[in-house]
Amino acid sequence: MNKSSLRSAHSSNRSAHQAKKPLTSRRDFLHRLTTGVCAAAYLSDRTATGNAQPPTGRTAGTAVRFTKTESDVGSLFPFIQSQAVKSDFPLSFLNPKFKSDKAWKRQARGKLLELLHYAPPPGKPQPEIVERIDKGNYLREKIYFNTTPDIRVPAYLLIPKQGKFPAPAIVALHDHGGFYLWGKEKLVETENEHPVLTDFKRLYYGGRSLATELVRQGYVVLVIDMFYWGERRMLLDDDPPDWRERPNDIKTERISAFNQRSGQSEQLVGRTIFSAGFTWAGVIFWDDVRSVDYLLTRPEVDKKRIGCVGLSVGGLRSCHLAALDDRIKAAVVVGWMASFPTQLQRHVRHTIGHTKLVPGLYRYLDYPDVASLAIPSALLVINGSRDDLFNLEGVHASFDKLAACYKKAGVADRFRARLYDTPHEFNLEMQAEAWEWLRRWI
Repeated sequence: MNKSSLRSAHSSNRSAHQAKKPLTSRRDFLHRLTTGVCAAAYLSDRTATGNAQPPTGRTAGTAVRFTKTESDVGSLFPFIQSQAVKSDFPLSFLNPKFKSDKAWKRQARGKLLELLHYAPPPGKPQPEIVERIDKGNYLREKIYFNTTPDIRVPAYLLIPKQGKFPAPAIVALHDHGGFYLWGKEKLVETENEHPVLTDFKRLYYGGRSLATELVRQGYVVLVIDMFYWGERRMLLDDDPPDWRERPNDIKTERISAFNQRSGQSEQLVGRTIFSAGFTWAGVIFWDDVRSVDYLLTRPEVDKKRIGCVGLSVGGLRSCHLAALDDRIKAAVVVGWMASFPTQLQRHVRHTIGHTKLVPGLYRYLDYPDVASLAIPSALLVINGSRDDLFNLEGVHASFDKLAACYKKAGVADRFRARLYDTPHEFNLEMQAEAWEWLRRWI
């Protein structure tokens, strides 16, 4: 046996001996793993260089050719698109097999609830009022209440001081906005509001605090912090005091840094949630439904006149709250409506994150099909034609489908779709139309 053969045999014997040794530490495991990977790579390289032949019709070194897709996912898009439902969503109310909207809702809503993979047990809200401030023509209460036996949410409840009671109520739903340090405060007027928050309202809400506008119109208004926002934001063990306490003088750059960190961490939080076996969307939607439960405990609230409104992810929440809860009699969805097959090519990046993902939903229901679960409640949908989050063709398609669903149910007058020549916002003109719609129906 020559020296090379002896070295090879010795190496083989050593590897065999190592393979028989028990793994006693993480270091042993990693060493053996990397040894195996390197050996496999070495053999693979020798096989490839010594024996492999270029594919028929190509010579070695020829670049792979592919057709441009103009998609955010590049060459993977054709396969992804081929797997998507194109138009005939099996649980759409427009499917001819559905004759009764009530029977259809039971089946379609049941599928939506199933795919949330989150069904918290009911429980009593057990509210605690920790602050009550007289704001002149209304009262503002800071409260905590349970949405599940384990989750206690912070909220503001605004109560008009004049008017006929019990009064109609609104669940006001705040946005995502890449702005995590505050949640409910995006919609509520508070003392010593930080200039960054004021600027945010100016950009997206015409400078208004929506919940405060609504209470001045005579509604009882409830606003909670969505999971991962405001008082429910993610704090790490070594976070500094300004991120923990949110002082009024917190620096603008510190707010930006917190929001950036939170945005970058969404994927990790989402993956952790999915690994635990439930969905982030399920938590959000059920918290909103249980917010209605809390409203019904308040003597100031007319239980038969409850509505909801929101912009952006607040619009998504408004849509799903009306879809899941028949106690909602009127809903306004702003800046969040499109047919989702048209989103796949270039519009998933900023519309479908872990906070909104319901795995498998779009094999059964398109997004406007989900919205149509609000039938027979009144639904106003508002989008901006210059809103880059959505494919405009898909926006028009969603409007048409919703109109057809409401017509089939015999309540065509309870749906309205409006397209403004605006970007992603809920401006004063849009608000005027939204408030008129809510007055009409609740």
